[in-house]
Amino acid sequence: MKNNYNLRSHAAKAIGQVLDQGQSLSTILPALQKNISDKDRALLQELCFGTLRVLPQLEWCIQQLMAKPMTGKQRTLHYLLMVGLYQLLYTRIPPHAVLAETVEGAVALKRPQLKGLINGVLRQFQRQKEELLQRAANNESRYLHPGWLLKRIKQAYPANWEQIVDANNQKPPMWLRVNRLHHERAAYLQLLQEAGIAAEPHREYRDAIRLLAPCAVTDLPGFSDGWVTVQDASAQGCVDLLDPQDGEQILDLCAAPGGKTTHILEAAPKAQVMAVDIDEQRLAR
Repeated sequence: MKNNYNLRSHAAKAIGQVLDQGQSLSTILPALQKNISDKDRALLQELCFGTLRVLPQLEWCIQQLMAKPMTGKQRTLHYLLMVGLYQLLYTRIPPHAVLAETVEGAVALKRPQLKGLINGVLRQFQRQKEELLQRAANNESRYLHPGWLLKRIKQAYPANWEQIVDANNQKPPMWLRVNRLHHERAAYLQLLQEAGIAAEPHREYRDAIRLLAPCAVTDLPGFSDGWVTVQDASAQGCVDLLDPQDGEQILDLCAAPGGKTTHILEAAPKAQVMAVDIDEQRLAR
């Protein structure tokens, strides 16, 4: 990952676009994932989503390790540090590789003079990791929610706010939607079994399958031919409740990038569907 491409620096820039510019990772990542290997594409996605998922904890750790945060033009280096801490806490990447690649990210971000700072903070975290995690377990950063949101949840659900917060922090399962124009769900489950991919059907939604362990979409039978797509079960349930029929006129608002639109047309190929969205980038997708 030399040749001027550094995955960690791209993750840091993407996180900055989310936090400072209010953009969505779903619109930022596709462009960043072009022209890189499937393995690197998956790692970039994990670094971005993972860092943002545990943001309060990472922010708290950096506050303990640095006298003052990096601001202004150096802000992206603050996000690079977060990416480094996330790897040390939540991935199986060897620590020496984490440090080497994250420090090299400072060069890719045109701040080579800060390599020593990035290296020093990450090494200090390694030395103090157990102590910091024990202290973090006693403050609200452990809930991994912004303070304003945690306050609102506590006020609205005083009896069970902790269960709600815990549920929010669970990693979502990987759900597939079988294209019923190609296969019935039972037939596709058989294909998954033959491919050695463990899965189970949803109890209510007719096209939904949950993978017991996530996998690369390229491993899914017929993915490139449209036999199946990745879509959360709750989104699939919308179309089951709609129960579209051939010949109906259906208006799909806020439709991009088109998951429910295509599901409607798989369920009712002869329906007249108009899909509308305000976001040109999402429409293109």
